[in-house]
Amino acid sequence: MANPPHKKILIVDDEAFIRLLITQTLEDLEDLGVEILTADNGVDALAQIQQEQPNLVFLDVMIPRMSGFDVCRSVKHDLAMHDVYIVILTAKGQEYDRLVSQEAGADIYMTKPFDPDELLELAKTVLA
Repeated sequence: MANPPHKKILIVDDEAFIRLLITQTLEDLEDLGVEILTADNGVDALAQIQQEQPNLVFLDVMIPRMSGFDVCRSVKHDLAMHDVYIVILTAKGQEYDRLVSQEAGADIYMTKPFDPDELLELAKTVLA
């Protein structure tokens, strides 16, 4: 009998501290068999999304080589990977950025600083 496919989360942020913080926030999920992947720029993020097909992506907007909005747009529109749940996680809280993230196909828009408990609950809900 085959094992059910395990779940994957991709954390994309160019700041190592933020990647670590989110990884630590979600590490309880690793006990449940969730694999946590990271990327520090948009090009690598897009490649990992295509290769690994994570269930959930926490995506910063202001990242090198390709913005989070462009990564999201590529995943949702160009690649039509609608089953990848994308959370835009950004320090940019303007209404304009919220609209751009919606247009790009993001599932949720969250601003930094984030509540770790809220992030964990969101991840549990998406992966359930």
